Order: sequence, then structure tokens, then C-alpha cells
Amino acid sequence: MDFDFYSVPPAYDLMAEKLHQLQKQFPFLRLFHIGKSVLGRKIYAVGIGNLRHVNLFAGAFHAQEWLTCSLLIRFLEDLCRSIEENEKKQPMSLHETLLEKGFLIIPMVNPDGVEIALHGPQSAGRYAGFVECLLKNSSVTWQANARGIDLNHNFDAGFCLSRQAELAAGITGPAPRQYGGQMPHSEPETRALVQLCISFDVRAAFAFHSQGEEIFYEYGCHTPAISRHIASLLAAYSGYQLVHQEGLASHAGFKDWFIERFHRPGFTFEIGKGVNPLPITDLNQVYQRLHGTLSIASLL
Repeated sequence: MDFDFYSVPPAYDLMAEKLHQLQKQFPFLRLFHIGKSVLGRKIYAVGIGNLRHVNLFAGAFHAQEWLTCSLLIRFLEDLCRSIEENEKKQPMSLHETLLEKGFLIIPMVNPDGVEIALHGPQSAGRYAGFVECLLKNSSVTWQANARGIDLNHNFDAGFCLSRQAELAAGITGPAPRQYGGQMPHSEPETRALVQLCISFDVRAAFAFHSQGEEIFYEYGCHTPAISRHIASLLAAYSGYQLVHQEGLASHAGFKDWFIERFHRPGFTFEIGKGVNPLPITDLNQVYQRLHGTLSIASLL
């Protein structure tokens, strides 16, 4: 890769090339895929350390929120450099800590959606006409996967409540955003993430979205007591606000499902401020503000 990956939006092929480059540069990285999207694109995962006991970061659930992918890969690269150089990160060594517990990222949960957001309906293959029709009949930008399913409304956590809210808002079928499908886990991208969490011992999960500079940490009665403490710590380091979710985003998200399924800490970060898609020029500012927070979250 003969240009700065972080200076351009992370198109799927560029992301894949960057991840393979990092694996070659840092042999301790483990690069694999957890499944494939509707259109057959690999959903990549990158792991460091003991993958039997991991903290999970996942980004780009929504097509226009591709800046989360760039953020996670930049953090991964910095983490790798710290390990390679054996730098000491107070109050603990990342290298030593990651021998005990691992760190896993899924930089782009929704690769088809990101391609549609960046390159238009023609990137949707056999769904190109379908996507073009949905966009022509809508005033909003594309956030869903190639089938018009919003992946962060497709998880089995209050799914019926989420469907009721969608219907009340007039969302009755596939759409550029906020339609969760007819049943939970209907989409291959959702199922891949669910199976990953079941197969690996994910101790805490962090979902990255944009924008708002907010942190969400609750979902129902299974929210661990420690989650409020962790969220307060992360908010203090980042300057982000702790927020209680309301409206269409109240159920059926990945963080919601993780908390309900495992009774373990789950968090959603809304990075940056502005209008989606946040421009790539925002990456440096967002990263500088969140670098310390991400380091803490990866080691909790």
C-alpha cells in the first residue's frame, strides 16, 4: 500500500489490503474471517493475544459510519507497534497483559453497506437495482446491508418491541435504514457476529457508531452492576456523555443482545460530531481524543 490508508475512506478492498499488510508486518496478529456478507464479502476479524479470553471491538455496522473502521484499524496498528517495540504503557505493559487476555476487532461488520455508501448502488451486485429503487424512494442515506436490513436492528434483544417502533414510524419493509427485518438474526452479517461471541469467550463488547460523542452501557435487567463504573471511567477519559437510549435505537442492537445473552458488559460508542458520514479529515481529532480510552477498554 503506497499511500496513507488513513487519508481516504476505507473502501472494502483497501481495508482488506491494509489488514493483510498489518498481518505481514506483525506476525503475532491473527487475521481470519468470521463469515461473509450477503454479497459474499469476507467479514474480517483481527486478534492479538489469548483469543480464548477477549475484549471485542466492532465497527461499521452502519454503511455511512465507515469512520469507525478507520478508527479501529488505526488503534490496532498503534497497539501492534507498542507490542513490537515493547513499550511500557503505565500502569501495565500491553504485551504482558495481552498474553493473559486477548483483543479482537471486527473493523467492518457491514462491508456491503459501506461499499454502497462509498460507491453507490452499482457496488451492490445482484441487488443493485433493488438498492437504487430504495434510494430513489427515500430522502435518507444508506445505512443498511445489501438487502435493506439495518444490522443494528436485527439482533434478538427486544426485537418485537423494535418492530413495533418501526411500524409506528412507518417503516414496514426493506429500507436504507432502521428496518430490522422480519425476524432476528436473519442476516449473515448478524449471524456471523452472534456465532463469534458464542464461540469465543468475549468478556466485554464495544460497538462503534457515529456520531454524537456518547456512550451507552445499559440494556434491561441483565446489565452488570460494574458496567456503570466502567462506562463512567471511559466517559471521564474521553469526555463523552453517558446516555440512556430511547426511541428506535432502544432495542435489537448488538450491545443490547450481548448484554442480554451473556450478562456481561457491553457498550456503544458514538464517535465524533457532525453529519454522517463524518469526513475522513475528522479521524485525527477523533483518534487523539479516544486513544487513551480505547487502550483502557482493550485491557479491561
